[in-house]
Amino acid sequence: MKQIVIFSLLGMAAVMLMTGCKPSPYPKHPNYEIKKPEVRYAPDRENLAKMVKQLQGSPYVWAEEGPNYFDCSGFTYYLYGSMGIEIPRVAREQAKVGKRIKVEELQYGDLIFFATDRHHPRKITHVGMYLGDGWFTHASTVKKEVVYSNLYTSPYYKKRLRVCRRYLPQTNEQVASQKTQQVWAATQPAKVPSAPQHKTQTPQQGKAIVIKAPMKELQQPPARKGNYYVQVGSFAGRPKSSLLHLIDRNGLPYRILSFGKNGQSISKLLIGPYTTRAKALEVRKKVRAKIQKDAFIAEIR
Repeated sequence: MKQIVIFSLLGMAAVMLMTGCKPSPYPKHPNYEIKKPEVRYAPDRENLAKMVKQLQGSPYVWAEEGPNYFDCSGFTYYLYGSMGIEIPRVAREQAKVGKRIKVEELQYGDLIFFATDRHHPRKITHVGMYLGDGWFTHASTVKKEVVYSNLYTSPYYKKRLRVCRRYLPQTNEQVASQKTQQVWAATQPAKVPSAPQHKTQTPQQGKAIVIKAPMKELQQPPARKGNYYVQVGSFAGRPKSSLLHLIDRNGLPYRILSFGKNGQSISKLLIGPYTTRAKALEVRKKVRAKIQKDAFIAEIR
């Protein structure tokens, strides 16, 4: 009988491994004891980038602050604590310390805070770390893991953003790299953004460029079925008709998101939408092979 029980337990363990079983995001008995992270890095953007790369895809678990599982504020607590910068453990308290900044002043490493409870529109309930060009990383309660989202293309997060704070030592670097979004071409956990390189790009004929626009100038797209797109690139003005015809010839639907910046029209060319990330990844292979080798996945919510 003992052998049967042992073999049953081993079988269950094997099934869990084969199915990629993740821990419950909301355990019945969460561990509320705060585990202070070990200081391993100096406080700078390069070290933040190392951790962002390592932790992408880590499971979301309520009341955890690493090193393997995180809730949203536990994730930011771990990032900064690993560099010797002590911040409060929960989001609403983190939002009270550090240097308060405006949205247009956001830089790599700043924390952004959201009010996601519709019954309490001013109560801070979620936090993420800003990466540049609208992108931020956070432990998502929806995706149940550490993911990337974008303020510019997500009406949900844009509407609920309440506070921005800075904790890193002050630098002379410029705000919001124009090249940062290029790092999102890869979707595997190992392919993540590095600290931003602050160089200015100029439009090149037929080549997509990334241009940051203030949030208030963005025109949000109407709701459509599916949230996943393959982004071909960003352009000064409208994409060339030859590129649009090429997409048409390959039988792919597309849409153009346009917004203004300093009197100039900027547009993002997106193929989709698709209801699942798996389908978008399948289409991305075709796009990279036949249309734009740097195409990447964009999620709009």
